[in-house]
Amino acid sequence: MSEPIEYYFDFLSPYGYLGGLGIEEIAARHNRAVDWRVMLLGISVIKVMGLKPLPETPLKGPYLREDVPRFFRLLGVPYNPPGGGQMAPLPAARSFTWLKGRDPDLAKRFAQAVGRAHWCEGRDMSTPAAVAEIGATLDIDPAELTAAIETDDVKDALKRHVQHSIDKGVFGAPTFILDGELFWGADRLYQVDRWLETGGW
Repeated sequence: MSEPIEYYFDFLSPYGYLGGLGIEEIAARHNRAVDWRVMLLGISVIKVMGLKPLPETPLKGPYLREDVPRFFRLLGVPYNPPGGGQMAPLPAARSFTWLKGRDPDLAKRFAQAVGRAHWCEGRDMSTPAAVAEIGATLDIDPAELTAAIETDDVKDALKRHVQHSIDKGVFGAPTFILDGELFWGADRLYQVDRWLETGGW
């Protein structure tokens, strides 16, 4: 059986959210599983690559403000982020890490729900209380979640996951790795689909 497609995402990336929607559809068509893996752009982009956050980058920042809502419209996905769309990702990332260690499918559904709440429903997902509220809709005990994400075990596990993404060469979100090939960006999903259809080129 073919290995799962590795899907690397950061909760703060709108492109990452769209990538999660697209990769699940493509994988289902090709009978491939998707392994959701959280990463942190604040580590890969700022600390490792030494770059500014994209919204703060001259020329790219203004383009981003035009491109993101246009991309959502293209895919027919509501775009309604809170404020300027910024998000502190650690509470959600740690929650996902904790959940994945217990139930990967539940962790995926949690990530999808958090992304939808932030990017489509205008709910700021930057706080433990906010992500715990989303967790409650999936029968995740809010008190247990908020306690878990403050533990050293969960914090250390997230650090390991982030380092793993860097070791694999992941520098942006979303990134998809399949059959040893790395594809970066939600706009590369058509290439992922073609690769799976043809067996590569």
